Amino acid sequence: MSTLKKFAGQTLVYGLSTILARVMNFIMTPLFAKVYEASKYGIFTYLYSAAAMLNAFLAFGMETTFFRYLQKREREKEKVYGNTFLIILLTSLLLLLSFFIFFNPIASYLQQQFDDPDLELYLKYFVLIMIADALAVIPFARIRAEGRPGRYAFIKLTNITIYIGLNLIFMIAIPEAIARHAPWGIAEWLIVWYKGGWVGYVFIANLAASTITLILLLPELLQLRIQPDRRLILDMLGYSFPILIANFSFIINENLDKLLLKALLPADTGIRDVGIYGMCSKLAIFMSVAVQAFRLGAEPFFFSHAKEKNAGTTYANIMDYLIIAMALGMVGLVANIEWLKFFIRGGTAAAREEYWSGLPVVPVLLMAYVCLGIYMNLSVWYKLSDQTRFGLYISVVGAVVTIVLNLTLIPHFGYMASAWITLATYASMMVLSYVLGQKNYPIPYHLLKNCFYLFSAALLSWISFSIFNRSLWIGNLLFLFFAAVVYRLEGKKLLQLMRGKEII
Repeated sequence: MSTLKKFAGQTLVYGLSTILARVMNFIMTPLFAKVYEASKYGIFTYLYSAAAMLNAFLAFGMETTFFRYLQKREREKEKVYGNTFLIILLTSLLLLLSFFIFFNPIASYLQQQFDDPDLELYLKYFVLIMIADALAVIPFARIRAEGRPGRYAFIKLTNITIYIGLNLIFMIAIPEAIARHAPWGIAEWLIVWYKGGWVGYVFIANLAASTITLILLLPELLQLRIQPDRRLILDMLGYSFPILIANFSFIINENLDKLLLKALLPADTGIRDVGIYGMCSKLAIFMSVAVQAFRLGAEPFFFSHAKEKNAGTTYANIMDYLIIAMALGMVGLVANIEWLKFFIRGGTAAAREEYWSGLPVVPVLLMAYVCLGIYMNLSVWYKLSDQTRFGLYISVVGAVVTIVLNLTLIPHFGYMASAWITLATYASMMVLSYVLGQKNYPIPYHLLKNCFYLFSAALLSWISFSIFNRSLWIGNLLFLFFAAVVYRLEGKKLLQLMRGKEII
């Protein structure tokens, strides 16, 4: 079997569960849009964006560090496992302590931002969710390192099934039971405690899913043999700290705009625009999922393949097919945005039009995720060469671009500026990583060919969305034309790959 085919298989196996989970979550979008008006959904978007920033701190870059040190210390795998988990356990305890100390000021600030009497309760849910998710990071990494895709997929899909199932119960089943006067006193019992349109039910569903996930990971947790090794911990922290900053910068790039929209726009429109932007950005979820699936398969593969003679050629070929897949995906999604938009149609005609007003952000965000996927592939050079400080430098540049441009442009252009800034940030990180990588860890990427596919995808998407006003027929004809061109240029190599032959 060729190394590229092996990589594709790993990406498919570990990424499929993530894709299914995110797609199932995406299917919930019409329900959220129906139940919550834009201003109410803005609270949901705002809190999850803030929580995402803390998640980066809790994980502390230990997932990547775990894979790297499994390669570096093959005879001390259990020690690596125990000490990486110990670090995350300590960061979780630190968060819990900080939460108790600063709870009142945080709750008071949020209460001023949102007129919701249950914000303190939401905060408590979020802390528990974040800790449960953080403690699951290294057990999940161990499952991937041991090559157990079935177990990985089972737990991930169980998580999302519980989350979606509880949301359906809270948002559909219970209201229906009340409306139909369920017998045996059930309706009366539900009326006593059920609150229609309460955002907290989403958080309760998330907390239940995260808790059960941690329970399902008990076999991996029981294998822990925590033997603190001061020298190993310091060594791992030195490797992971730049990754932590890089991950934190990535979270800033992804979520700061949603927080600043609320702060920088007029009070009567800010939270509404956060809801519109947050909802429409979900239409770009498929590209985001593809990037996530690639990362899940790529990270362990890159580390395990690093010592091979043809590693550089393999990484370059992976880049080729990653860009082709993302370019096709982008053009296909933009071509079909006229029916995808019905996933965010809202509960009324007015709500539908309000949400759909944000559709122009979708093609821009899709291109941004393409740049992010390329950057994740490019980042292999500083992870394999133990030069993670370059990841820190690149990510800080991205964070600065995000912060400065958001503060400057959001007051004038609203959430549309946020979308373009996301693209500018990931594009700058992509270019910077390529330039630094070719100087410090050269990989023979096919630059001209890759630029051709990227430019073609951007041009065809623009023509489909703007020139032909999102026409389904013309958009899909453009997609088929692009797919035919790709097959004409790459078909022979793809057939070789499918037959398990090496491509040089």
